[in-house]
Amino acid sequence: MERRKFLGGAAAGVVAGAATTVIGKSQAQTNSDTTKPNADSHFHSHEGGSPSHSLLPADPALRVKAMETLLIEKGLVDPAAVDAIIDQFEHNLGPKIGAAVVAKAWADPAFKKALMENAPKALASIGVVGNGAEQIIAVENTDKVHNIVVCTLCSCYPWGVLGLPPAWYKSEAYRSRVVREPRKVLSEFGVNLPDQAEVRVWDSNSEMRYLVLPQRPKGTETMSEAQLAALVSRDSMIGTGIPAV
Repeated sequence: MERRKFLGGAAAGVVAGAATTVIGKSQAQTNSDTTKPNADSHFHSHEGGSPSHSLLPADPALRVKAMETLLIEKGLVDPAAVDAIIDQFEHNLGPKIGAAVVAKAWADPAFKKALMENAPKALASIGVVGNGAEQIIAVENTDKVHNIVVCTLCSCYPWGVLGLPPAWYKSEAYRSRVVREPRKVLSEFGVNLPDQAEVRVWDSNSEMRYLVLPQRPKGTETMSEAQLAALVSRDSMIGTGIPAV
């Protein structure tokens, strides 16, 4: 069934039963918003939630579709415009863009220098513009310094290179704990740093979004940029992961 028809029908059902379906939030979802990470979850196991045996999407998706359906029915939004925006986020944004930027910085010393000095200008030179790219500041991981990014107030995030933020990045647990105990949080993501390494926590805001330039893994000297990009994860560009061969 066509996406809009199915979700629109589901949303209409939600509107009709708003008192129980739209407002209600399951205990599992509540826990996933606030549960502290552990060695197995690393925060991000909660991002997608457990598979549902229902044909209906999760509550947040239904609420969004309910609002979209009402706005379309009242003629306040154009369905084609909504689909264009969805297509933009599904196909033209995401961590693959950031991974390509990191790979180019690893392979091209001149581009790396430009990225570190003026990230928006360097990004624009390779066609990465808009969606907050003009606000990005690049910070580099080294043997002596490890960077990690957070937004303590809300969920400011470099959409232009990483797409939409993961659920754990927006969680109160991550936003509060990574400032107080960054090493412990990093260890729960599987990142264990030597004692002598300095950890720098960068607090994003509406004017500044940070992109971590992770260290290039050893043994990748002969790899192409495409091969290098495949090693770069979203988490490594936030600072909660480390690229590995």
